Amino acid sequence: MTSLNDTEFIVRTIAQTAVDNEKYFGDLDSVVGDGDFGFSLARGFEIVLKDWDSYDRTDIGTFLQKVGITITGRIGGTSGPIWGTAFLRSAAVAKGRGDELGGADAVTMLRSAIEGIMARGGASLGDKTLLDALAPLTDAIEQGVANGDGGAAVMASAAASARAAADATTPMIAKRGRAAYTGERSIGSPDAGAVAVAVIAEALASSWGAKDDASSASESPGSDSPNSDYAI
Repeated sequence: MTSLNDTEFIVRTIAQTAVDNEKYFGDLDSVVGDGDFGFSLARGFEIVLKDWDSYDRTDIGTFLQKVGITITGRIGGTSGPIWGTAFLRSAAVAKGRGDELGGADAVTMLRSAIEGIMARGGASLGDKTLLDALAPLTDAIEQGVANGDGGAAVMASAAASARAAADATTPMIAKRGRAAYTGERSIGSPDAGAVAVAVIAEALASSWGAKDDASSASESPGSDSPNSDYAI
C-alpha cells in the first residue's frame, strides 16, 4: 500500500533533492539550455518545504493537488507547468480515495503524470526530456509491483532504470525546450530533466529502507497502524 505518510515522504524527498542539487541541475542545463533549470526548481520546492505544514491532508489526492498548485505557480520558466502538471495529474487519480492506495494506483498516477507532461509540453519519448527517464522508472515500478516486491526493492529497481535511461539521453538530439534550438550541439550531454528524475529516484531508493526501519521500530506489538506495511 501507499499511505499518506509515504506520499509525504516522497514529496519531501523530491523537494529537498531539488533544493540540494540546484547548482548541479543548473550546470547540466547550462550546457545547451538557458541554465535556469536548477534555480527555478530549487526556488519552487523551497516554497513547498516552507509551506509544508499548511497543506490540506484530507487525502493523498488533496495533498498532491495543493503541492501541485504551488509548483505550477512558483516554479519559473517551463519547469513550473511541466512539474506542476505531473503533480496535478497524479492528484486527480488519487482525489477522494482516502489515504491508502495500492501499488497499481501509484503506477496509474505516474502514467497519468506522463500523459499530462506529454500533452502540456508536446513531447514524446526520445525527445530528450525528463520523460525519457520517468517512463522507464514507471515501467520498473509496475514490474516490481507485479512481482510483489517490497517498497525498497521497487525503488532500487526504479532508480537503476531511471539512471540508465538518463545516461542514455546523452547521444540524443534534443527536440523540445531551449536545448532543441542547439540541434546537434545537444549531442554529448545528458538531459538535465532526465538526470533530475534519476537523482530524485536515487535519493528515494537510498532512504526508503531507513524509513521502513524507523516505522517498524516505532510500532508497538499488536499495533494496527496503517503504515505498518510500507510498499509502493
